[in-house]
Amino acid sequence: METPFPPFEPNGPPDDSARGPRLREIPLRLVVPNLITILAICAGLTGIRLAFENRYELAVGMVLLAAFLDGIDGRVARLMKATSKFGAQMDSLADIVNFGVAPALVVYVFALDQARSIGWIAALIYAIAAGLRLARFNVMSERENKATWQSEYFVGVPAPAGAMLVLLPVYLGFLGITIDKTFGFISAAYTVLIAFLLISRLPVWSGKSEGSKLRRDLVLPMMLGVVFYVALLSSFTWEIMVVTAVVYLLTLPFGARKWKRKYGTLTIEEPGVGEDDIGRHI
Repeated sequence: METPFPPFEPNGPPDDSARGPRLREIPLRLVVPNLITILAICAGLTGIRLAFENRYELAVGMVLLAAFLDGIDGRVARLMKATSKFGAQMDSLADIVNFGVAPALVVYVFALDQARSIGWIAALIYAIAAGLRLARFNVMSERENKATWQSEYFVGVPAPAGAMLVLLPVYLGFLGITIDKTFGFISAAYTVLIAFLLISRLPVWSGKSEGSKLRRDLVLPMMLGVVFYVALLSSFTWEIMVVTAVVYLLTLPFGARKWKRKYGTLTIEEPGVGEDDIGRHI
């Protein structure tokens, strides 16, 4: 029985699409990663709604849940051999919502609003910076000849980490910090700083290189450490989130130092997006 809906083509229309749409069965595994991505978008948007309803802890929880779901959808797709062009586009749309718009609005409603227009400008700068960061990442990922360092370093702070970092004023508010005009201006300056880190050429170690290996005798201690961290996170959520954000920021200079030792510069000099890249995507 035909339906009014177009057929789902995860990798674009087939070559014979000129003959009109055809109903074809596809494996359910091709849909699962996209459903996870859609759930991530729903979580991010729900976080925005909860923030406007002054239910801030739930709002932050939904944004972090969105980040988690957005982080596993690609891995699930690769595990299930369900990667597709459609999924890649969906993931990009989810990223700008979950790592750009949602965190910016949550931190604005919670703290930046105290700084009035300055706070709103800071939120806009962060959201736009996240979009630029994601666009640069997508362009660099599409290049056929990738630099060897791309498997080891990010160019600037990755968007998921940026979302976690920019919510630091909210974590501090949950711990009892007074939310006043002074805190609002400080939060605005901090938000702009995180935006700068997103679009900077700062080399940030990704931990994904083939050389990143763990000694066999350290596997069990590492697993216990992860369990201990999760246990602390579940018991002292906002304290641990503050510590996590601060520690992450403190580790950034070490990544840059490691890059300088290997390549001789403090920043990644190779351009991330050139005129040819921009023209090709217009």
